[in-house]
Amino acid sequence: MKNDNRCCGFVALLGAPNAGKSTLLNSLVGSKISIVTHKVQTTRSRFIGIALHHNCQLIFIDTPGIFAPGKRLERAMVSAAWTGASEADVVVVIVDAARMLDDNSRRIIDGLKKNNRQAILVLNKIDVIRRDSLLQLSQQLNEIGDFTETLMVSALKGDGLEDLKAVISRQLPRGPWLYPEDQMTDITERMLAAEVTREKFFLRLHEELPYAATVETESWQEKKDGSVRIEQVIYVERDSQKAIVIGKGGRSLKEIGKMARLELEEMLDRRIHLFIFVKVRKNWSEDKERYRNMGLDWVE
Repeated sequence: MKNDNRCCGFVALLGAPNAGKSTLLNSLVGSKISIVTHKVQTTRSRFIGIALHHNCQLIFIDTPGIFAPGKRLERAMVSAAWTGASEADVVVVIVDAARMLDDNSRRIIDGLKKNNRQAILVLNKIDVIRRDSLLQLSQQLNEIGDFTETLMVSALKGDGLEDLKAVISRQLPRGPWLYPEDQMTDITERMLAAEVTREKFFLRLHEELPYAATVETESWQEKKDGSVRIEQVIYVERDSQKAIVIGKGGRSLKEIGKMARLELEEMLDRRIHLFIFVKVRKNWSEDKERYRNMGLDWVE
């Protein structure tokens, strides 16, 4: 296939927290590259996922959810989402159809209108809502937003995703692909390992664990037998939070480590020796260096 027949571009996925952006990205790419939990705002940085549709390379930007931010970390994540949208060739707005039209969806639409950006509207989770309600929601959103297309999908079940890729492809510029054909993301294995562990402690603790917790992969050692020794640190802001993560008799930390290790072994197709430590780093969410490590800008 000649390069002049190809198209390639960046696609920003925008949505409220828990709209299903990460699930949608994983389904479009065909591989898990973004963590999925019930806790809102677990996507912090901007990762890309790469999918192909015929002669087009679609480079998806999985942005943090957009909402009314309060703390500095929240402001930095929302800023990252809008930056991702401003740099993209195509913007896709994902709305959780079960939640109907809420303040966060209005906030996203208003932000796009201020910047004179059109978008593709995707109503997600259509498997859990009646068709008449979907049509009503679609009409409401199109009355207040500037959408070029409206699609209805189930990211979890994979319904409507090929149609979505086809619609996006028609709006991408002509040009050579920017990544190798078999590459699915720009996230490194070290970062992926940290994200997997972060997902597991959110899933394991959920309500108990404060939002201000993060994971860093501090050591990655390739062994002669093909396995990998990984050392990670879960950082929390207070001693009481450390006790929650570790759990009675170390039970919670052991379960988190087991879940993360099993998933990493499956994803990387090799044996993993995972060692996780928990440390208190007071007010880490006010540390500029941590923002740099997460790929976020420091927002005043």
